[in-house]
Amino acid sequence: MIESFPPPSLGPDAIEVEGLRGTRRMLAVGGGRGGAGKSLVAQNLAVYFAQLGKNVILVDLDPTGANLHAQFGVTAHANPPSDETTEELAKGLIPTFVPGLSILPGPHDAIEPPLQLRAGRKSRWLSRLKSLPADYLVVDVGPGHAHLAVDVMLAADIAICVTVPEPPAIEATYRFLRAAYRRKLRRSLVRDRFRLSLVDRVMKEIGRLPSPLDVVRLLAKTDRTLAELAWVEATRMHLHLVVNQTRVRTDLELAGAMSGLAKRHYGMTLDELGWVEHDDTVWLTVRRRRPLLVESPTSKSARNIERIARRVVALTAVKTEPKEPAPPLPPVLTAPDHYTVLGIGRSSNDEEVRRAFKRQREIYATGGLPTSSLLDDEELAIAQARIDEAHDSLLDPVRRRAYDLSMFPEPDADRPDAQSVPRPALAAEQLMLQSELAREIGPDTEFTGPLLRKVRESQGIEIAEISSRTKISKAHLLALEDETYDHLPAIVYVRGFVTELAKYLRLDPAQVQRTYLRRMREKHVS
Repeated sequence: MIESFPPPSLGPDAIEVEGLRGTRRMLAVGGGRGGAGKSLVAQNLAVYFAQLGKNVILVDLDPTGANLHAQFGVTAHANPPSDETTEELAKGLIPTFVPGLSILPGPHDAIEPPLQLRAGRKSRWLSRLKSLPADYLVVDVGPGHAHLAVDVMLAADIAICVTVPEPPAIEATYRFLRAAYRRKLRRSLVRDRFRLSLVDRVMKEIGRLPSPLDVVRLLAKTDRTLAELAWVEATRMHLHLVVNQTRVRTDLELAGAMSGLAKRHYGMTLDELGWVEHDDTVWLTVRRRRPLLVESPTSKSARNIERIARRVVALTAVKTEPKEPAPPLPPVLTAPDHYTVLGIGRSSNDEEVRRAFKRQREIYATGGLPTSSLLDDEELAIAQARIDEAHDSLLDPVRRRAYDLSMFPEPDADRPDAQSVPRPALAAEQLMLQSELAREIGPDTEFTGPLLRKVRESQGIEIAEISSRTKISKAHLLALEDETYDHLPAIVYVRGFVTELAKYLRLDPAQVQRTYLRRMREKHVS
């Protein structure tokens, strides 16, 4: 008998997304080594969607340790049910105490591997899996880059790679990207055996899982058309990245750095989705066999996952825009220009050049986390030399003008600064929050801590940025948003904090101060 509990309240940050009911989305979580937190992300994403009133199926596809059922306190089947039909597959679903959420557990005690893991049955099994009656399918594909894991990630509407700020985990993530590219490229040529043999010959010549640019450069020497096709397949790859167990500032910046490096050195999109802070609450919930969003929804790690889930919902809600054509091959086969090296536009001033130089030097630092296994020592030295040369050339007015005339003889539209363009997930989240706030904020709105957080996140502003500009400590800003009044100083100081925060968020300072302090006094009285 499964104990049933009402879903926990989502609070003021709950998202009401219109137009999604009746649609089916498949999310896959994998792309790294074991122990990085894939199960944590998968199970709590499933819980979040169920709390939104969706019908959700959580699929445990981890071949090395299928144990998601234990986190919900249910007993799984030793062997999987028959998957000959969708109806037979649906018989294996086990309801959980979270309304709307069912688990399709893996065969954790099977003597032989299940049939769907063997060659020739994966496509039919995936087709039946997608036919299950659910608004969301959340699949935990497990660690590694075996064919099943790669195929499920490539078939998903949103594929999420999870890593931690450690060199072995980052290396495993880059390895998964290369394995996924190899799989995708070979599948695109399955009907052209001659070209497939050329690709296999090139990969054998490289002698390891190749990066897309390595494949393109070698193919361009013999078959430029095939090289262009290989490059298009790389640019069409779109995965998302979550960094788990973050502790320091550089950990929080890791996802953005890896996203830029994957685009520059692999040609593929690895969209930054968010991070999950290191939190002892996580292992406590594992000990209690309860999902994090159910057992401790107000913990910092739970809020991190809620924001990731909100971005996923925003991504599934926006209309898919036509894909831009892949960039031409010549820029891929030649060294990047100084502006591309620093990730800035041609109109950038000296201060922007200095900031970009500092950022790139941190990313390409010797022994740095973002470049773990991505570049060898020689390639890293070349990248560092290019950054230094770009910095010196662009800060010298005479050299910069001569360089611009030699590289860009024809005037053209300036490229946007790569670092100022919002990530797709962040942009989708901001659009959704701005739409909600347009309906929520008016002359009589009472500004609460969660509402102030929502306004801040809708503008893509981080706590650290506000703290740096207003000189209000991050602890006090978080206390304002969390409404933990015991952590705030005297009310005369809080009045100043709220006023400065409202000004920074471009809100009416008088209205925010009046309503927030009134709420604060009422809470103190009660």
